Amino acid sequence: YNFLLSGEYVMKLILAIVNNEDSAIAASALTKEGFLVTKLSTTGGFLMVGNTTFLIGTEEESEDRVISILSECCATRDQTTPALGRSVHDDSLPEKVTVGGATVFVLGVDRFEKL
Repeated sequence: YNFLLSGEYVMKLILAIVNNEDSAIAASALTKEGFLVTKLSTTGGFLMVGNTTFLIGTEEESEDRVISILSECCATRDQTTPALGRSVHDDSLPEKVTVGGATVFVLGVDRFEKL
């Protein structure tokens, strides 16, 4: 493949950061529908927990379907964590935070080549 993209043929690169618990189901659902997915292991900065970042190249008209699949597969849930910013030895109460879901970035692609 070697496409120098014009206004007629528009590619998008979707970066989706999902919780590790949802990544296998999301990757399976995306590939089942014919999307090519690259998985990267990443770590979130806030809770320092494992995430998966998907790189998904697709045509502009398929962008909404990718986001729909991610929405169906990546659920949010509450997780109890130790109080943030406090020592392990403090008598602080654990805190409830919402994790999961997906953070999605959609980027335009000027050029695409598969060598």
